[in-house]
Amino acid sequence: MHKHTTAQVVVVGGGPVGMLVAAELGHHGVSTVVLEANPETVDQPKAGTLHARTVQGLARRGHLRAPQGSDAALARPSADAFHFAGMPGLVITAPGTEPSPIVGRSQADLERDFEHRARARGVTVLRGHRVTELAPGPDTVEVTAEGPDGVRQFTAEYVIGTDGARSTVREQLGFAAETHAATVSALLGVVRLADPYRVPSGWNRTPRGWTIAGVNPYGHSRFFTIDFRGPHPDRHSPLTLAELRAEAERILGHPVPMTDPVFFSRFNDFARVVSDYRKGRVLLAGDSAHVHFPVGGQGLNLGLQDALNLTWKLALTIKGTAGKDLLDTYDTERRPVARRVVDNTRAQLALMRPDPGLDPLRELFTGLLGVSAANDHLANMISAQDTAYPPRTSDGSSWEGQFLPNLPLTTDEGPTDVIRLLQPGRPVLLLLGADQEAHRKQAEGWSHVLRTVRAGSSRQLPWDAVLIRPDGYLAWASDGGPLAGTLREWFGEP
Repeated sequence: MHKHTTAQVVVVGGGPVGMLVAAELGHHGVSTVVLEANPETVDQPKAGTLHARTVQGLARRGHLRAPQGSDAALARPSADAFHFAGMPGLVITAPGTEPSPIVGRSQADLERDFEHRARARGVTVLRGHRVTELAPGPDTVEVTAEGPDGVRQFTAEYVIGTDGARSTVREQLGFAAETHAATVSALLGVVRLADPYRVPSGWNRTPRGWTIAGVNPYGHSRFFTIDFRGPHPDRHSPLTLAELRAEAERILGHPVPMTDPVFFSRFNDFARVVSDYRKGRVLLAGDSAHVHFPVGGQGLNLGLQDALNLTWKLALTIKGTAGKDLLDTYDTERRPVARRVVDNTRAQLALMRPDPGLDPLRELFTGLLGVSAANDHLANMISAQDTAYPPRTSDGSSWEGQFLPNLPLTTDEGPTDVIRLLQPGRPVLLLLGADQEAHRKQAEGWSHVLRTVRAGSSRQLPWDAVLIRPDGYLAWASDGGPLAGTLREWFGEP
């Protein structure tokens, strides 16, 4: 007999995005089951860079430490060096009140951390379970999975596909997508370089392609090649040490002896963004919804930001405290962000092509990276700090949809800040000005959803009240229309 389980949400795929979705839903008290094919977390050299907006979002949800220090130290922006299209000179900055703009965390480490939090919050994580069939209905979705003990059936109110670029959820439900065909072939190996001092460290372009190497003279090195002559005819054929070595020697023009491989991967620049992140009661997040060439380290960040956008909306929808069509804003907000990432990775790859005719363009970009305004524009794009969401109300504030930087605040309970106010996971009505009572009265009918906080700030602010979403973006500011109308739009009737 097939074992049957009922849950409010089934998450298909337990990578870092799926586990963050589960941890957040567990925090909101949503009964959740994660189905993951791998029996344990796989330590592979995948993404390891968390960019500023992801770091800021995770801090607001309590997954990363918030900054601490003196007022003088927090007043100074923090900065980290990065690259654009392999060219050095990009500097990513963040306000001093925020965590560092770049945080190094391996994908496997994040997956373990989020899984631990999910389990602690009551989420059921079933590893070694591969989904084989989904049957959406008007009120539920039926899911079939094969596990160590045989076939199991699950009934869920919603299913979230976070099962990667080869998503079973996306394929079975026929999500339409906009795609860009592959044009390059890239190889990755974790190997021992027998002559490490002859291999250029970091990003290196030759007339025949690129190598990207994290050279370790005393152990295994992470070594990439990018071939711009076209995609490999068989994307899924196993990569061998001989092929990686031959490609390295072709690009660098001299012998590159390597031994003792522990990991191989073959990939390309195929890109895809699904046409809608939602089909009824089934939603996609992370690589299930979008894939692109991994230049700039944006893919993992894009998926984690999907999770932070989706989970509070889905939790409110399940609890019946969401405004009309709130769940649809997940697609309208996140899909344009993914398309922009696809576009900027394609632009970076175009700049990386080893055609000498592009040298003047590269020199132009190198110069632009030294111009403060241009550097800020590209840095904010790569780090997603320029992400803003479209307003939901016609008479909204110009601040609606913007991310609220972390503000030091003083309340009746003592000093705090925006990061700490959002860690409980509820939307916050922050009252700062003289007209606090009028705003508070308008919000009384939504006290079951909303947290209202009276506070003072030492900074000059352009409004006396703001409504902050759980993901840190503004839903309303006092220079917009009536607060009650916005609360109704987001959280339903009072």
